[in-house]
Amino acid sequence: MAVIRLRNTGERIEGNNNVKTFLNGIGVLYEHWDTEKLPAHLKDKFVLSDEEKEEVLAVYDEEIRSLAQRRGYQKWDVISLSEETPNLDELLQKFQQVHTHSEDEVRAIVAGEGVFTIKGPKDVGYFDAILDAGDVISVPEGTPHFFTLTDTRRVVAVRLFIDPSGWVAHPYDDPEFQP
Repeated sequence: MAVIRLRNTGERIEGNNNVKTFLNGIGVLYEHWDTEKLPAHLKDKFVLSDEEKEEVLAVYDEEIRSLAQRRGYQKWDVISLSEETPNLDELLQKFQQVHTHSEDEVRAIVAGEGVFTIKGPKDVGYFDAILDAGDVISVPEGTPHFFTLTDTRRVVAVRLFIDPSGWVAHPYDDPEFQP
């Protein structure tokens, strides 16, 4: 279940309905997928073969296609990160820079945890959306944000794209951002 932590006040928003209301209210899509659908042999596995990634996509095919149809996504894949990922710290350093994209950034967390730090409206400022298995988020194009892992340092997520070849991070230098 996702938790929102407002960085400027420390306030926490918990519970799927409260998180959904908050995020949808500022234009960030939030949904929750059934994690019980994932086969037991994949639930705590964070190094996946190509075949296992395809199995994850097959398990969530209905949800993926529904989201893609509603939001215009054309391609999807699975990313898995863990201590076993080569150059994990270098990857995280790259991810942990505030940036924007020319299309939505979508993650459906299948296993593990991750954190999107997102710039909200002026009265909200930056906040952390702490996500775990089942949480689905779509950060709108042009919205300053970054993604990182929690202290567990492991996640499996479905990513959806309108055009993966055009999915490029544009650095966003923001004096309001405090790490």
